[in-house]
Amino acid sequence: MSLISAAMRFVTLGVVLTIVAGCGVASAPIKNTPQVVASPVNGQVLVTSKPSDTVGGITPVYVSIANGTDTGRSIVPSQVFALDQSGQRIAPLPPAEAARQAGGVRELKAALTSAAVSGGTAGAIGAAAGAVAGAFTGNAGSTAGLGAAVGGGYGAFLGAPAGAHAARQQAEQQLSALALRPGEVHKDFTVSGYVFYPKGDYSGLELLLVNSGNGDTEIIKTPWQ
Repeated sequence: MSLISAAMRFVTLGVVLTIVAGCGVASAPIKNTPQVVASPVNGQVLVTSKPSDTVGGITPVYVSIANGTDTGRSIVPSQVFALDQSGQRIAPLPPAEAARQAGGVRELKAALTSAAVSGGTAGAIGAAAGAVAGAFTGNAGSTAGLGAAVGGGYGAFLGAPAGAHAARQQAEQQLSALALRPGEVHKDFTVSGYVFYPKGDYSGLELLLVNSGNGDTEIIKTPWQ
């Protein structure tokens, strides 16, 4: 095999590598679809909620709070409870824990995909390097095979934990970005975000809001829709 042919093989493998790597992006744990938020109504505090499909072991619920009163309301996400069929309150999961439990389905698949891509990537690099080296030694075929075997094995060894970490990090980042944040809802403002619960059979939500004017706790319930 000529040096030019070896170089062309290296370029071809590089193109394939780029395409394969582009297909190895881990899918997000929640479909980021537009959500309708509550609109402030004069003199009222309105709360709407919309459960999403269960992901792994969690059920994300999109919660929207609109304040039409003159007094601010403080939101504490840990005080947004799901109500089971017996009326008992179920505490929400922190985003990091929700990401871990959601990973029981999608993250595992994403991690395996990322690991396969990482291993295949290193194998392609090893094969290309072997082919180029073989052009100088006059044994391109066997050297490329050795390069692929070494690169693929080493890449799979490194790619599995790297893929799992990348998938977990992506899930945690997205869940944290979409989660309901603590803070105050001012007059005519609307605050929205996801709250995460263990998979279960629920009848509604119960929110505890703090009246910023007098410090009293207000309880608002909304049905599970």
